[in-house]
Amino acid sequence: MTLCHLRAAATRRASGSLRTFFPTPQLISFKLSALIQLHSKMSTQAASTQDDRYMIWLDIDNTLYSASTRISQAMGERIHAYFLSLGFPEEEATDLHHKYYTQYGLALRGLVRHHQIDALDFDRKCDGSLPLEDILEPDHKLRKLLEDMDRSKARVWALTNAYKTHAKRVLGILGVEDQVEGVVFCDYSNPQFACKPEPEYFHNAMQKANLQDLSKCCFVDDSRANVRAAKRLGWGRCVHFCERGLVTVEGGKAKEIGRDGALDPEDEGITVITDLEELRTVWSDLFKAS
Repeated sequence: MTLCHLRAAATRRASGSLRTFFPTPQLISFKLSALIQLHSKMSTQAASTQDDRYMIWLDIDNTLYSASTRISQAMGERIHAYFLSLGFPEEEATDLHHKYYTQYGLALRGLVRHHQIDALDFDRKCDGSLPLEDILEPDHKLRKLLEDMDRSKARVWALTNAYKTHAKRVLGILGVEDQVEGVVFCDYSNPQFACKPEPEYFHNAMQKANLQDLSKCCFVDDSRANVRAAKRLGWGRCVHFCERGLVTVEGGKAKEIGRDGALDPEDEGITVITDLEELRTVWSDLFKAS
């Protein structure tokens, strides 16, 4: 065989092998059908595993423990001291503390946005320095309340404006950490973190919990602003925990709880309780039968 014949044979073999890389219309149709069936199967599986239970969202500070502990006062003092450490005069520190809390729901939110402080440094010096172990103790009544929630009907998560370390610390001291399935917190490591009552915070919470049905959100918080925000978004059962007569500190200023309790159209559909035990009545269908 001549060299020309060898080259021609090699070319024919190469051409034949190349043709095998181009699928026929029948093969394309078969693969497309298989992909459609796989997608349909995955969608069916996802739908079948969708958790359709209610979600009980619990605020932590001044809700799972009473305002009578005066933790908010201790926290207010530390936040004020932090403002002073940044070089603000006494009066300006007081004004900014209250302004940022009122505007953002969290003084730290304003400090990060307008003064670019390190939120984790703030957390260490404020929340992290609170002597919680000397103030709080295991709460057996709270634990029993959470244990009596019917987990076949509802999941139980915590929802806080604090960082995860503070949230875990409080839940641990109260002795209920194992009763809370998940915690949504403000991620101080992200300078763009959202906080209650911002809508983004509530949307992020639902995304983290893989929850789509707004009507199945049951929320209790000591902040009326937070409860109103959740209600505006369509959360189904919103409860304001209001320990009337006690004093708390908001934005650095003392406030008698419930004193500004004038009725507002926004409060329609919001239930007010003074003791968490009242949840047994308010959400009676989500508790185990006696």
